[in-house]
Amino acid sequence: MLNGVIGGAGGTEGRADGGLPTADGAPQAPQGRQEEHFMAAGARHRTAYVVCVLLATLFTCAAAWYTAPPRIVSGDAVRRGMERLVREDRFPGALAAVTTPDGTTRDGTTRDYTAGVGDLATGAPVPVNGRVRAASNTKPFTAVLVLQLVGESAVRLDAPVETYLPGLVRGRGLDGRRITVRHLLQHTSGLPDYADFLGDDPFARRHLHTGPRELLDVALAHPARFAPGSRWEYSNTNYIVAGLLIEKVTGRPLAESVAHRIIRPAGLRHTYFPRAGERTVHGPHPRGYHALEPGARLRDITVMDPSWGWAAGQLVTTPRDLNRFYTALLHGDLLHPAQLRQMRTTVPASGLWAGARYGLGLISTPLSCGGLAWGHGGDIPGYHTRGGTTDDGRSVTLTVTALPDALPDSGTATRHVLTLVDTALCT
Repeated sequence: MLNGVIGGAGGTEGRADGGLPTADGAPQAPQGRQEEHFMAAGARHRTAYVVCVLLATLFTCAAAWYTAPPRIVSGDAVRRGMERLVREDRFPGALAAVTTPDGTTRDGTTRDYTAGVGDLATGAPVPVNGRVRAASNTKPFTAVLVLQLVGESAVRLDAPVETYLPGLVRGRGLDGRRITVRHLLQHTSGLPDYADFLGDDPFARRHLHTGPRELLDVALAHPARFAPGSRWEYSNTNYIVAGLLIEKVTGRPLAESVAHRIIRPAGLRHTYFPRAGERTVHGPHPRGYHALEPGARLRDITVMDPSWGWAAGQLVTTPRDLNRFYTALLHGDLLHPAQLRQMRTTVPASGLWAGARYGLGLISTPLSCGGLAWGHGGDIPGYHTRGGTTDDGRSVTLTVTALPDALPDSGTATRHVLTLVDTALCT
């Protein structure tokens, strides 16, 4: 519930109470280029269809995490940043939730922000805390499920995938007997990314249902990227295999495990895993838009079958729910201490940005004000989400209703989104 909603030049603000290197956050040198992924940033170029997880189109975006934002009132800074995303960058709409500790409640105090319009056809406003497609923010949920099974001694992180899914992972240079569960969660398996081979036009696939085994088959038709454990490279295929592992070990559908083990215990009232064939977004939500060429006319792509994301990117959620999820995770509400330490044990993530490191479904990024932001992020045609949560309880989730790639100046738009996340956490 909102108290004292404040409007401002296209934005609204409401307030409610309601082996491996460690995660030391040491900045890494830029890796030479920024490239797109289907729900991830990584080492190879992706087309406009691709969905990314933490996209930085230019390495200049990394500077956003190191340039100190103006030390002005946080609410004003966030509101102005939201308005800039719409006015200058031409995102149709934006919505955000910023949570700060208040010393009295576990969840702290949350302010909600919106800017722009939620429907270009009608001019309807962006709904406060509206539902959006989470894209690769799904991956930490999948990783938590695996790590919960590790804590229950049902899965071992360093056991081969073959132990749980015998004979499933086979291909040119691909062998489930050599790939471990840890390799999957940390993107060090060498599995090719099925998203590379899905085509350039999401509008052409928006009504197609694709099962996880079909997605895996697409990947296994191509050779290994590298030997398991020899390097880091983002691949959505890792999380498809992790989802299949969860289903095999639990004997339950993935969506059921997500709801039973995470959504309900964490109190995520507006988060759900879409059913097979479900194309619409339930409840209040902004429309999502996409264009096949930068600066071309934006087309509504809200209605789609997200099954091609599955355990890598199918969830629907809200900014507040993502803040609550990451806060609960870092506070130890979802994992035992030993498994949370494993999740936060990171390796350099080449292809992201300076200082970014990848754990087990969790990314750490240094902030301009010191310390680390933990989270993930996700892109799917129509929704671009970034955010971060700190150990002391600060949290922000920001979603804009188009991918930066669809806009005239994607590099600047991406940089402004990242800058705003840093500003919200540091002012």
